Amino acid sequence: MSGLKIDDVSMRFDLPDGGSVQALKNVSLDIKEGELMSVLGPSGCGKTTLLNIVAGFLAPTEGAVILNNHRVTGPAPERGMVFQKGALFEWMSVRKNVSFGPDMKGMPKSESNQIVEHLLDVVGLQDFKDKAVYELSGGMQQRVALARCLANDPDVILMDEPLGALDALTREKMQGLVLKLWKETGKTIILITHSVEEALLLGERLIVMAPRPGRIHKEYRLPFAEMGVGQDLREVKKQKDYGPTREEILTMIWNMEEEIMGRQESAA
Repeated sequence: MSGLKIDDVSMRFDLPDGGSVQALKNVSLDIKEGELMSVLGPSGCGKTTLLNIVAGFLAPTEGAVILNNHRVTGPAPERGMVFQKGALFEWMSVRKNVSFGPDMKGMPKSESNQIVEHLLDVVGLQDFKDKAVYELSGGMQQRVALARCLANDPDVILMDEPLGALDALTREKMQGLVLKLWKETGKTIILITHSVEEALLLGERLIVMAPRPGRIHKEYRLPFAEMGVGQDLREVKKQKDYGPTREEILTMIWNMEEEIMGRQESAA
C-alpha cells in the first residue's frame, strides 16, 4: 500500500537527572499519497518531534512510521525536509543549491540541468539562478529551499514552519506557491505551523494536537486548500465556513494554552 502510516508512535526523552519527558503518546495517522496535511497545536505539544520522527531524524520510543510498506529507520531521499530557515549553502548560487541533491546522487549533468531549469521556472527564480543565496530575500530563499527539496523527487515533503519568518505579504505569496506545487506535483505534504489561518488555507486535512504528551485532539477535512489553488487567498478567507472554523480552532488552542499556563503556575 502506498502512502504514509504513523503507527501508534510515542516518544519519551530521558533527562540527565533521571526524569523524563513524554513528548508524544500513541499518535496514529494514515496519510494518503498526495494528501496535504497541516498540523497545529499549542507550544510544546510535539509537532516538530513528530515531524522529525517521520523524517527519520529521531527514532520513536514506541511505534513505527511506515512509508510505502517500508519502515522508516533514518533519513532518506524519499522524505524531503523544508525548515523554517532554508538551511541552504549561502555561498553557493541558487542553481548549485537546487542541483546539490541530483549531483550527490551522481545524476548525469544534462538530466540534472533539465530538472533544475524546470524547478527554477516553477518557483519563479530563473532570473536569479546565478545569484548567491545570501543576496536573496527571505522569501526567495524559501523558494530555493522548496526547489532544492523537489529536485530530489521525494514522495513526502515535510515542512517545519517554512513560512514563519516571512512578512505577511511574502507569506501569502508563498502559501499560494505551496498550493501550486502540491497540485502540480501530487506530492504528499505535511506542514507544521503555529498560524491557524495558514493551517486552514494549506491543509485539506488539518490535525490539532493536544498539549504534552502530544496526541491528536481533533481532525478536520477542509475545502479551502483546493479552493486556493490558483486563486487569491484573501477571497478564500471570505468563504462562509472559513471564519467560524478559524474561531473554533483559535478558541480550542487558546484553551489549551491556558491549561498549560495553569499547570505551570500550580507547579511553581
